[in-house]
Amino acid sequence: MKRHILKIILGLAVVISLFVWAGCSETSKNRGNLFTEEVTPNIFKGTDTERIHQAIEAARGKSNLVRIPRQNANGTSIWLLDSAILLPSNMTILLDNCTLQLSDKCRDNMFRSDNVGEGISDPVWNHNISIIGTGEVTLKGASNPRATGDYRRLLTLDTQKELEKGNWRVSYGTDAGKEGMKQKGDWRNNMIVMAYVKNFKLKNVNILNSHAWALAFERTWYADLSDIHFYNPEMIDVNGKKMLSANKDGIDILFGCKYFRINNITGMTGDDFIALSSLDVFPDVPKTNGDINSSTVTAGCWSGEVDDTEDIVIKNIDCESVYRGVAIRGSDSAGIHNVYIQDLIFKGLGQKHEAILLGGQGYGKKSVAGKIRNVYGMNVIANGKSLLAVESPVHDCHFSNGILANSKGEGVVYNIEKEEVRNVTADNWGAAGSR
Repeated sequence: MKRHILKIILGLAVVISLFVWAGCSETSKNRGNLFTEEVTPNIFKGTDTERIHQAIEAARGKSNLVRIPRQNANGTSIWLLDSAILLPSNMTILLDNCTLQLSDKCRDNMFRSDNVGEGISDPVWNHNISIIGTGEVTLKGASNPRATGDYRRLLTLDTQKELEKGNWRVSYGTDAGKEGMKQKGDWRNNMIVMAYVKNFKLKNVNILNSHAWALAFERTWYADLSDIHFYNPEMIDVNGKKMLSANKDGIDILFGCKYFRINNITGMTGDDFIALSSLDVFPDVPKTNGDINSSTVTAGCWSGEVDDTEDIVIKNIDCESVYRGVAIRGSDSAGIHNVYIQDLIFKGLGQKHEAILLGGQGYGKKSVAGKIRNVYGMNVIANGKSLLAVESPVHDCHFSNGILANSKGEGVVYNIEKEEVRNVTADNWGAAGSR
């Protein structure tokens, strides 16, 4: 009997030990999976750009997450990019206390959705792309860029000399005068380009000296942009000499963008801090996707209501700009509507322009009456030329609680006959002490 009980106990012990061993093995296996789920470029070989692309391919369909750490395996603390990082659907890039910089060889974006680019004439939609910074993250333009500015800017090695001659449509670039190199800027000069993307997130990054627009969105739906700081002056230092790097907007929201949430954006830009632009500057010229001779990677024209810009919420903006804090411009039948601006602090460098622009002249055909409508602004503090300028026949736009710190300016400036606008109000809105 005792021997029988002993056999049972020994048998149970063996069974229990097998379960424990199996559990430990499974735990080890799970730990192994957790370990291999973290994909970083440091486990691959090649240039920084090549290693980041290899990491994206390794993560695609598995963890769908790539972490770019502060320390580069090449011994530096910087990731130097020779071409754009192309982002597929369902991909998160975690920027962990790191610095990414465009190299002096690069003539491309820093990040771009992989569904668009030169020669891609029929892009499909991408989904669920995130670029998330943790800690101190910096995205920088090149020290000595090959090209800067928009598609109408001629590259030059001495911008000051050209400006003194009256040639103001110029921008710096080392490709100037080189045979076989494109001699004007284009959409590749924009630091981050997302087009035909649904669900995009960008959070907690510092952006320094982009080559043109810092963030460009085309036909993008459901975007969340937050905790972004810009240092993006027009004049950049190249080998101890100041050079013009033109069209240095912060955020550009273009044709067909919908459902944006923009919050807690700070810093300084050499051009508009935030621009909502639906402009067909040359309406008689055909527009195509993937055209390298453009400031947009998709067709820069309005093709119906699907290309309206709508439902844009802009909150908690503290900015300095030579131009506007928020500029809303549309041409012809392009619609921009349901825009909400709240808590804007605007310092107009040189006090040449207004905190908010409604409309815009000189960008193709005049905006059709009412196509820009339902724009709301509240809690605005500015020291620019004015709080608000109206330049198009806008409808149903309302503003309240605006203080113009310098008493010389006006609360609202109409650069259009007042009879052309409809139902535009500004309450408690004007110079301090005169409201």
